Amino acid sequence: MTPDEHVTPAADDSGGGARVFRVLVVPGVNPDRWLRVWRERLADVPLELVVVEPPDAEPALRAGDADVAILRLPVDRDALSAIPLYTEETVVVAARDHVFSVAEQVTPADLADETVVRPDDDLVRWTDAPGEPFAGGAVATTADAVDLVAAGIGVVLLPQSVARLHHRRGLVSRPVTDAPGSVVALTWLTDAHDDLTEEFIGIVRGRTAGSSRGRGTPQREASSTAEKGPGTTGRAGGQGASAARGAGGSSRRDPASGRSRGSSGSGQSGGRSGRSAARRPRRGR
Repeated sequence: MTPDEHVTPAADDSGGGARVFRVLVVPGVNPDRWLRVWRERLADVPLELVVVEPPDAEPALRAGDADVAILRLPVDRDALSAIPLYTEETVVVAARDHVFSVAEQVTPADLADETVVRPDDDLVRWTDAPGEPFAGGAVATTADAVDLVAAGIGVVLLPQSVARLHHRRGLVSRPVTDAPGSVVALTWLTDAHDDLTEEFIGIVRGRTAGSSRGRGTPQREASSTAEKGPGTTGRAGGQGASAARGAGGSSRRDPASGRSRGSSGSGQSGGRSGRSAARRPRRGR
C-alpha cells in the first residue's frame, strides 16, 4: 500500500471533539478488513490511517503519532507490546532477462554468485544471506535498491507484498526457499493501552462484537439485559420463570394442542387438572 491509498483524512482531536483512533502501517501491509470492522462496530470513533516508511514506524509510535501500529518485527519489547499476525514469504527481485526469470523458485545456493543489493532499510534482515554484497556504496531505501535492480545491477531480497508494491515492467520476483520470512505484528505502547486499543486488538484477533473485551462490551451487555426485560436475569421480584414455577408449579406446553399443562401445584381451580385428565380411561365405542 502506498502513502496515498486508504488514508482517512485526519480529524482534529486536540479540542473537545471526538477521540480519533490512529493506526500506523508500513508499506505492504493492508489493514482494510480490520478497518472495515472497526467502522461497523465503533462508528462514533473516527479512525485515521497513518502510513510511514519502515525506519520511521517505531519512532512514530513512541512519539504518540498513532495508537497502534502494524509493522515488521523486531521492535523494542521493553516499551512496546506486540502480537505477531503472520509471516510473509521472502522473494528475490531481478531483471526480467535474468536467469531467475525461467525458474519457479530460487534456492540459497542459486544466490551464491549473485550481487545482492541490501538497502539501509532492509526488510528481510537475513544477516548471513548468500551472495556478494553490492560494492557501489550505501543504498538508502528499498525503492533505490529496486531502481538498481531494474538497471541490471544485482538482485534484491524483499517481503512478497513489498515486491508487489514495487513491481514494474522489466522486473520479476521469485520465492526463495529456506529464506527467513518477515513477521508482521500489531504493536502498541504498553503504557498507553486503553479500551480502544483493546477493541482494535479484538478485531485483529477475530473476536466477535459480543466477546470483545474493549470499550463496547459493557454497553452491549446493558443493552442485552434491557431487551430481555426485568426478572429474567435476577432471582428476586417473582417475575422470572423460577418465580412462576414456585407459585404454580412447572409449566409445559402440550406439543399436540399448544396448551400449557400444569404438572404440580395448587393453582388449578376453574378447570380440570392435567393429572386427572391424563388418568381418565378412554371410553369404548
